Amino acid sequence: MAGHSKWANIQHRKGRQDEKRGKVWTRVIREIMVAARQGGGDLQINPRLRLAVEKAKAANMPADTIKRNIDKATGHLEGVHYEEIRYEGYGVGGVALMVDTMTDNKVRTVAEVRHVLSKNGGNLGTDGSVAFQFKHCGQLILAPGTSEDAVMEVVLDAGASDVLTDVDGAIEVLTEPATFEAVKVALEHAGMLPAVAEITYRADISVDLSDEDRMKMQKIIDALEDLDDVQEVYHNAAL
Repeated sequence: MAGHSKWANIQHRKGRQDEKRGKVWTRVIREIMVAARQGGGDLQINPRLRLAVEKAKAANMPADTIKRNIDKATGHLEGVHYEEIRYEGYGVGGVALMVDTMTDNKVRTVAEVRHVLSKNGGNLGTDGSVAFQFKHCGQLILAPGTSEDAVMEVVLDAGASDVLTDVDGAIEVLTEPATFEAVKVALEHAGMLPAVAEITYRADISVDLSDEDRMKMQKIIDALEDLDDVQEVYHNAAL
């Protein structure tokens, strides 16, 4: 039984995404372009691009917008070159942070990330300072009310590494990155559609905070996510 409500965090995140649909599109477009540039524009042989396109469709992005940005990335249209950079640091109460960015100006990006952290009681760390506290994995989360036994029967045969039930009944399925897609497809074929399905960095241990520090930490996360160049913010705070 997982000790903190991931479902509440999911609803908070989805609410913020709904409020800022344009920002979600910007992030997804950058992910599409980087994935296509690195692995080619064929969805059948590029799983990272396939996942990015699924995110785009979930955000109601038109098909021609998706295609246009794949074409930009693969050289068929002129486009901007984005570089992936990860920053590591700390929030309040010793909370570990990893901030994934895609940028065409890394001087601007690091200055903006550093400013958010220093302004709100955090600080930027060095490469590797907190990454060891996170595991690279596939994560699929199903809504409360889903049968844990049914989920386990499907996902363990498909290659999942663990199944956790949250305090509010949501079910979290963890996989190795290489088996993520097989587990996702198995769930979909069984009629169990995950509310979240992504390759992510999951904290090994969560840090409990006081109510005051929890509010401060949420402010840091929100401010980082509001930066144009930030794609994802990973942390180990129990919010």
